[in-house]
Amino acid sequence: MRVAILDDYFDTLRTLACFALLDGHDVTVWTDHVQDVDTLADRLGDVDALVLIRERTTVSAELLERLPRLALISQRSVYPHVDVAACTRQGVVLCSDLHTATASRSTAELTWALILASARRLPQQVASMRAGQWQSGIGRTLEGQRLGVYGYGRIGRIVAQYGLAFGMSVVTWGSERGRARERDEAVELAENREAFFAECDVVSVHVRLVDATRGVITGADLARMKPTATFVNTSRSGLVEPGALVAALRAGRPGAAALDVFDVEPLRDTADPLLGMDNVICTPHVGYVTREEWEVQFADIFAQINAYAAGAPINVVNPEALAHPRRGAAAD
Repeated sequence: MRVAILDDYFDTLRTLACFALLDGHDVTVWTDHVQDVDTLADRLGDVDALVLIRERTTVSAELLERLPRLALISQRSVYPHVDVAACTRQGVVLCSDLHTATASRSTAELTWALILASARRLPQQVASMRAGQWQSGIGRTLEGQRLGVYGYGRIGRIVAQYGLAFGMSVVTWGSERGRARERDEAVELAENREAFFAECDVVSVHVRLVDATRGVITGADLARMKPTATFVNTSRSGLVEPGALVAALRAGRPGAAALDVFDVEPLRDTADPLLGMDNVICTPHVGYVTREEWEVQFADIFAQINAYAAGAPINVVNPEALAHPRRGAAAD
């Protein structure tokens, strides 16, 4: 099969052990980011299988119509960037392992790195030294503070454990199903949503972005947070009501934020208000970007390609497409 991989910024995949799973396929790797439909249609016109790295590139109905040979899209995790209905109509099979049984340790680790960096003002301290100055302000100790984990799922549980290890009290909130989950006896369930946001010193969000969770964190929630509190989001920006976080930070509640996800990605607009705030730490969606995590994720993605090529596709999101699949390489 002719396989194209998009958005591998540093040409990393070729260096992974799991890349050997693509032996026998004709593979092209693109290291830049392109969203222009004409350019993508030109690049992918002879491709049978497309590998996506998370939500870096949007696959629209317009693009799919320009790719008559494309038979398979293989990726991992959620797929708000893919027009699934258009895939189904056109016989393009979407395979995505939602990894419901495994947690991204790398994302949990980055979450904790952001919490620590915000508490100790590390970006400001580093910038001060580079400017020839010495200490810049005073940080906060996490021990004894209250950590709120919004979404007590696979990653949220790990972040909660880290909080306990740092001597924080940990409280959770989320969906009704999430509130019903069994939790460590040292982890509390908040009395109510209002108390969760009002009483926590750090609130960290760990929820999947689906239609039901879009905008689930509202401006009213953020306005309840302490002026000394920090809001952390390593999940998806769309979980927060549009414009609410910038407005809340400008109003002083919460007093700080640490973010790995944004409304527009890649975020290259240096005029974006979040990038200009001294009380906000921004990282470029690197929660899952570690060599170890990629070995796990792309082993799944490449296995999906091989399963499809063998006539036994796995992790199919739109099984209806199998009733009238495109033939791809099989048509040659």
